Amino acid sequence: MKKLTALLCLGVLAMSLFFTGCQEEDNSKETGGEVSEREELKKVTLNEVAHSIFYAPQYVAIEEGYFVEEGIKLEVVTGFGADKVMASVLSGESDIGFMGSESSIYAYQQGANDPVINFAQLTQRAGNFIVAREEMPDFQWTDLIGKDVLGGRKSGMPEMVFEYILKEKGIDPDKDVNIDRSIDFGSTAAAFAGGQGEFSVEFEPSATALEQEGAGYVVASCGVESGYVPYTAYSVKESYIEENPEIIQGFTNALQRGMDYVNSHTPEEIARIIQPQFKENDLETVTRIVERYQEQDTWKENLIFEEESFELLQDILDSAGELEERVPYEELVDVTYAQKAAK
Repeated sequence: MKKLTALLCLGVLAMSLFFTGCQEEDNSKETGGEVSEREELKKVTLNEVAHSIFYAPQYVAIEEGYFVEEGIKLEVVTGFGADKVMASVLSGESDIGFMGSESSIYAYQQGANDPVINFAQLTQRAGNFIVAREEMPDFQWTDLIGKDVLGGRKSGMPEMVFEYILKEKGIDPDKDVNIDRSIDFGSTAAAFAGGQGEFSVEFEPSATALEQEGAGYVVASCGVESGYVPYTAYSVKESYIEENPEIIQGFTNALQRGMDYVNSHTPEEIARIIQPQFKENDLETVTRIVERYQEQDTWKENLIFEEESFELLQDILDSAGELEERVPYEELVDVTYAQKAAK
């Protein structure tokens, strides 16, 4: 977004209006809207696990100025991995983390003195797809048996959901499939395009980009096969919530408005709004990706992280061998702000 500044001087009265916000080339964005200098915006740094059309409600809220209307000057930084996002939140470098909520459980298991609390859930389906090197209109999950697959980082949500699906299909991830778990999911597309693997588990826009380059073809949706899972959520340190409840509420209110928009508008309308966030993709491509996510019922109607979803998440972690012991829902989830925003 472009930054505009207008200064009007009228005698002894002066008023400055500014439109803040810029989308920087290094994946760091600030969002803003037109406000008076007498209004003080609270700066909030959000670290997102990836920059993907999968998170369309967030980008609608940014582009439509919903955060500014809640008194928030939002700076978004892409962490490229839940482990990196969590480290940024724990260190205080970022205020809010947006990632798979399994990371909050890992931090809790490691004895974090200031636990990271999930306060809003955005997506309810897995956002990744199985990409093959050739078109496979009759793809079956058994086609992965004996094949080399780029699965993503071990213990990350994309990899764990993928393995969860395999097990549901009666396929042993360790014995039946050769899964490469050494590459962060943000780097798997480049590795696949470079010749590694026979299949890859990819997010958008990487999956569509591989198709456009002729380097791969989407053959299955993990979101459809996995059912409803609490895939990504917003979280903060408990101390931040205690010190800044009004910021958390305003942030959640803005997100809910973005959620309402994507659930009540067409892919074309959504794409036109969020396309500035994805300048490397043309409007047609963004529309196609939004439609793909909308068709699989990706976005919740509200941001409430239900207890049933939290328990399913722990089932997935347990299945992956990543859960030391179950964590009480109330320890890591606070639905107060999402419930108020939904009213």
